[in-house]
Amino acid sequence: MISTVILQAAGGSNMLSTVVPMVLIMVVFYFFMIRPQVKKAKDHKKLVAELGKGDKIITTAGIHGKIVDLNETTFLIEIESGAKIRFDKSAVSLDATKAVAPKA
Repeated sequence: MISTVILQAAGGSNMLSTVVPMVLIMVVFYFFMIRPQVKKAKDHKKLVAELGKGDKIITTAGIHGKIVDLNETTFLIEIESGAKIRFDKSAVSLDATKAVAPKA
């Protein structure tokens, strides 16, 4: 009877020793992989929402331009040569107006 209790206790601690590392791995994965991506997406959404006419932007394709017109989902961007190109709002990677402005 005592040997049965000892074997059951050993089996229980073995289960605990495999579950705890898996939980720790998931917690570390969340804090180093998932949380930063969610924060980055949230910051990008905020950046796009704050943009308006006259702001200088850089697209994900590397095109520099100034916003001439905006709709719900797109921007009309004027590039240096005077040409105008329409881009989806998700294509904006950087607000060049704020990046160039000196920080106080």
